[in-house]
Order: sequence, then C-alpha cells, then structure tokens
Amino acid sequence: MKRKGKLIIVSGPSGVGKSTLIEETMKMRDDLCFSTSVTTRSPRPGEVDGEDYFFITPSRFAEMAENNELLEHATYVGNSYGTPRAYVEEKQADGWNVVLDIEVQGAAQVKEKEPDAVSVFVVSPSLEELEKRLTGRGTESPEKIRERLERAREEYKQAHKYQYIIVNGDLHAAAEELSAIITASHCLYEDRKNYLN
Repeated sequence: MKRKGKLIIVSGPSGVGKSTLIEETMKMRDDLCFSTSVTTRSPRPGEVDGEDYFFITPSRFAEMAENNELLEHATYVGNSYGTPRAYVEEKQADGWNVVLDIEVQGAAQVKEKEPDAVSVFVVSPSLEELEKRLTGRGTESPEKIRERLERAREEYKQAHKYQYIIVNGDLHAAAEELSAIITASHCLYEDRKNYLN
C-alpha cells in the first residue's frame, strides 16, 4: 500500500530564505515536491509562469476562490496568493510530501481544513539580518522594505501556532532540520499503528 504524502506548511517573513530552504531540502529527498501557488502579482526577474507561480488575473483568482478551487488564499502587500487544491490532493495520493510556502493567514486556513498538516515557521537569526537580506535583493524600495519588516514583526507574533521553528542561519543545517521534521511526521502513532496488529 502506497503511503499518503504529508502536507508540509512552511511560513515565515519575506526574506528569511524559505524558497532556498525548500529547494535545498528537495535536493536531499526524493519524496518531496513543491506546490506551485497562484498569484496576481507580476513576475520578478527570472521567474517562470507555472514553475515559480501561476501568474493569473485578479478576476480568475476571484473565480477560483469562489469555486472552492483553492486550499487557502490571502492578500499580502497588495497581491493575492492561493494554493490550488486539486494539485495538492493528487500529489499526496501519489505518495508525495507536498510543501506549501505560504504566509500566516494562508497557513491558518490550511490547518483548519487539514489539521494533520505539519507546520514549520522559518526565522532569520535576527531582524537586522532580515533587513540586510531584503536590502540585498535590490528589488524593492526602502518603503517596501520597512513595510516588510513591520509585517515580519507581526508574523513573529503568530509563530506559537506552528509545531516547529527553524532558524535559517546555516542553510544546510536548516534543510537537514526540515528533512528530519518530514521524516518524523511519518513516524507518528497514527501512521504506524497498523504495524501493531
């Protein structure tokens, strides 16, 4: 019998390195896939439609939300983001652990619908380090960066709702932690009790 994949929620403020952490963890595992989100924001340089995100219009996004085609959806810094439900369920049924890179509002929606989802909150070693990373991107104005840092402080107040915290200072060590969390999630009593018969 093929085991059902886990749903892994990864949240944390913009700039803590969630995408890089997920990519690094995927290199370590052959049972992990990334859920591609839909968004109404414009692509950043180098982003590919259908890989990084599905870039869609606000009207299509509203339609998907209305038709319950999204596992979660939220508006963040003026843009909408969501997780296509069918994609996630199909991958889990095929045995894949599906990782969602979503912010705290979306994570709360997923946990409500999928209480067994594993939740991980990623932080940088300090807010100063986070500011340095955001500035280093060179993609946003100082006002946007201040907005994101303020948002980070607000998001930190939600971290207690997550099962795990990863401090992303050393990327490889952080990826090993995420991989260990995924492995442990398959060793829960509920997943192994059939061996006791």
